[in-house]
Formats: sequence, structure tokens, C-alpha cells
Amino acid sequence: MRALVVDPSAPEAVRLAELAEPVPVGDQVLVQVRHAGLNYGDLNDARSQRVPPGAVLGSDLAGIVLPSRAAGLPPGTRVVALAPGAFAEQVVVDPGTLAVVPDAVELAQAAALPVAGLAALRALRASGAVLGRRVLITGASGGVGRFAVRLAAIAGAHVIASVGRPERGAGLTELGADEVVVGIDGIEVPVDVVLDNVGGPQLVAAWHLLAPGGNLQSIGWTSGEPAVFPPYATIGPPKSLTSFVNEGPATTDLADLIGLVQSGDLPVEIGWRGPLERYADAADALHGRRLNGKAIFDIAGNQPPA
Repeated sequence: MRALVVDPSAPEAVRLAELAEPVPVGDQVLVQVRHAGLNYGDLNDARSQRVPPGAVLGSDLAGIVLPSRAAGLPPGTRVVALAPGAFAEQVVVDPGTLAVVPDAVELAQAAALPVAGLAALRALRASGAVLGRRVLITGASGGVGRFAVRLAAIAGAHVIASVGRPERGAGLTELGADEVVVGIDGIEVPVDVVLDNVGGPQLVAAWHLLAPGGNLQSIGWTSGEPAVFPPYATIGPPKSLTSFVNEGPATTDLADLIGLVQSGDLPVEIGWRGPLERYADAADALHGRRLNGKAIFDIAGNQPPA
């Protein structure tokens, strides 16, 4: 099968390779991947060798269950999963990391959900009830940010979407943002919750914007810059900064996201789409912050498209 593997000597530290098809063990499910989502973290995984050389890259996938010994999911079932090695024609998936995709939801849309959708949903839930509260989302034009804007709006928050450039704010008002701002320097009224995707100096500035009792969820660090807090920045009325990571069983949360997509409450925006061979193009667009929405690989395999 074809797969994108980490190779430090290759451009973007990734190359397309031919690998043996995976073999499921125990209750693992064998999935033919139809679509896979590219995340900013994948770029870092390849370059930092957090995913080791020779290993398949990727975490987001949607596809069709293939025959295996796993019980409960008959062959042909449409699924979405958060699983390592997603950038391949076939992947073995643990049953606790996948959810069934109904026919009304396109598999390409489903493939956009695992990393970004789960991060937005879980970080928002970790912040507590947000009905009527002021929620600031930094990096709001990216995959996590756009899902977070919509989910916070559904939950009844006053949503402030922060972007890096004016043109990056396109579509955020339609998703439910009450305010779209460039940076956060112009925000004068304190906020109750921050979902931060940027890190660096903007994280520090967002911390200063938090009202007493507020919470900052540190989801991503796309700036790549250090966050330096001035003396006494953490002295004062209680508020919290919480680190975040996507972990634990994903079936229920993925099913919740799929349900919102199916009902039309959660739009899935795809800003780039193409085959695995165009990884460099997708990575360049994502790294250059030229995408509004998700980058999706089409991995058709040998079966007719679903």
C-alpha cells in the first residue's frame, strides 16, 4: 500500500513509500482510508521526529471497514477515527478511537474532525459552562479555531475570534463570532475563557485579558515563540492556565461531532484538497497560514468512492 512516512532526508521530512498492508491484532479494526486530514501538528511531528523515521504520519482519517476478526463493525461500515498512521491506504484502528459515520455525512467532512474537532470540543468543555460568557479564541481561522468558534456559539457564548490578518477572518461571523479582531491588542473588556492556539507573546497578552475566575486553555503553539510572563503576572485574583492534549477514548466525542455535522449545526470547511502526492503543497499552504479550514487528502484506494 502507499503511505506517507517520515524521512529526515526528504523535502518536508516526508516521502511517499510502498509498505506492507497492516494486520489487525485482537479487536483492532482494519480500515480502508478514503480521506485523511492534515494538521499543523503533523508538520511538527515530521520535522521534530516525534514520529520516528520510517513511521507513517497522520492522525485524522475516515474510511470503510474491511473484513477482519474484529466484532461489532461489519465490513463496509463507514467510520471516522483518531489513529496514528492515518496517511496510508489502510490503517488498523483501536475500537475506542472511532465512530460510525452516517450516509448523510461525507467522509471527507468526517476526516476533518478528529484532531481539530475533538480539541475544540474538549477544550471548550474543560472551560465549563460558557452560556453568556465572553470567550476569546485565538488562531480562530485555523482548523481548531473555526470549530471552536462554532461550538462556542452553539453553547451560547459571546465569541471573540482573533486572527492574524484581516482576510483570515472571512466566514467567522457566519460561524457565530460576535466579534472578529486582528490580534488581541484592541480588546478592552476582560474575557472569561480563552482557547489559545497561538502561544508565545499572544498567550501572555491573553492571560492579562482574563477576568477573575477565568480560564485559559493552551491548545496549540503555532507561533513557535516563547511565552515570557513579566514579574507578578501570576499574582492577583484567581484565574487559571490549563495545558491541553487530545487523549483518551474518542468514540463518544466523535459521535457528538458527527451528529452536529449531520444536523447542519457544525459546518466543515475544507480549504485544500488533493492526493497524498501533493503533501508538500498542503504543508506549504498550512504552514503559511493560507488556509481557511482544513486540508484533506483524498486516498481512494482500489474501491469506488464513498
